[in-house]
Amino acid sequence: MADLFGTTDMAAGYATARPPLHALIMDRIKAHLPFSGKVARALDVGCGAGLSTGALKGVANQRIGIEPVERMLNWRSTTAPGADFVAGRAEAIPVRNHSINLITAAGSLNYVDLTLFFQEALRILVPGGVIAVYDFSPGRAFSDSGSLGDWFSRFIARYPWAPDNAAHLDPDRLSGMRYGFRLQSSERFDIGVTLTPAFYVDYMMTETNVSFARRNGEPEGAIRSWVASTLGPVWGEQPQEVMFPGYFACLVDESRASGEFTT
Repeated sequence: MADLFGTTDMAAGYATARPPLHALIMDRIKAHLPFSGKVARALDVGCGAGLSTGALKGVANQRIGIEPVERMLNWRSTTAPGADFVAGRAEAIPVRNHSINLITAAGSLNYVDLTLFFQEALRILVPGGVIAVYDFSPGRAFSDSGSLGDWFSRFIARYPWAPDNAAHLDPDRLSGMRYGFRLQSSERFDIGVTLTPAFYVDYMMTETNVSFARRNGEPEGAIRSWVASTLGPVWGEQPQEVMFPGYFACLVDESRASGEFTT
């Protein structure tokens, strides 16, 4: 999948045309974390262009984003000013032992070797540290109508997803894993975000099925034209609330599950 994310257009899209969900999800996660103020350090694994790292501003004094697709980091000063970033993989995290209070992973653990990642997490987390895993599906439904779902089905039929070997993760799957962590809390949610039709078109152009179609020779302009022309009658000219289903799961070290954060 790296070649689908590693283009200049994809990096720009992830920085400027993704729905503003990370901060809303972090607000929900914070209520489940065992501290009231900021922690010393948070590490965002698979940070993409940095929007998820930016959402940690109110959570940690030092924010570190790690991303295997180096081109994604070109926008880091815009998406998360003041944060630190490094090109690297979740299976070999270049930080010292027991130095991280909180690890976040937004839709990134599906693509990593989970055995190696959790070994690294045990190594770098302080006693009482937490892993917050979260993800959300593409917004494909209006809050008051099913018409966007019908359009999205046409979109996927015309531009199918690329085949991949991503692991399916959700709270149930995470609770059954035995990597030295246990599920402390979780939540499934539907978050509504009001978007303009122009933004939604730009957002759809960041989806990996579009990147896959472009890699296979479909011109970017032709895809955008189809998306805009077919979406127009469905959406209209006014902003609409789009629903994003997702989840978060907070995991703690089984051997130190009662520990507190070091701030």
